[in-house]
Amino acid sequence: MKVDPIIDLKNIKSIKKLLTDNHRDRLLFIMGINSGLRVQDILALKIGDVKICKIGDRIAVKEKKTGKDNVFIMNKEILTALQEHLRTIDLKDDHFLFKSRKGRNYPITTYAVTQMVQRWADEINLVGNFGAHSLRKTWCYHQRKTFGVSWEVLAKRLNHSSPSITRRYLGVQEEEVEEILLNTI
Repeated sequence: MKVDPIIDLKNIKSIKKLLTDNHRDRLLFIMGINSGLRVQDILALKIGDVKICKIGDRIAVKEKKTGKDNVFIMNKEILTALQEHLRTIDLKDDHFLFKSRKGRNYPITTYAVTQMVQRWADEINLVGNFGAHSLRKTWCYHQRKTFGVSWEVLAKRLNHSSPSITRRYLGVQEEEVEEILLNTI
């Protein structure tokens, strides 16, 4: 199923507010939209991987899908959410950061995240197809649209093997295409 990015920053803010009292889910959302990682790679993180991080620290990740090495860098938004989450959980280094509530030491599943993201979107009346991959697509969309990052840099960050794959992540809207048709030369 093709999922959409969350385009409007006010909707991102609304979801963060919705998750204020759920530190685990708030961290998951913030990490997803701020790292560009696939959810399955975020879910693989353990407490010991991140508990002593500071802003600017690099966290190494081995991508499950590709087997490639990747990193994410701890930014202020992720660190704040991480610290809030760590205050509410058992701090064993070998426990998953996004531990399932179903007992034992298992992470929540990508499927569960898909359901969560769609539920959050529904709760703020956001129309569209949303799921776990919406977090990565949201990061990509805002890097391009809000911060002006080139698609070449995004392709490198996303570890894509071809430009056609990256193009699917850019979230180019029909209005943007029509807008350039007004440019005069």
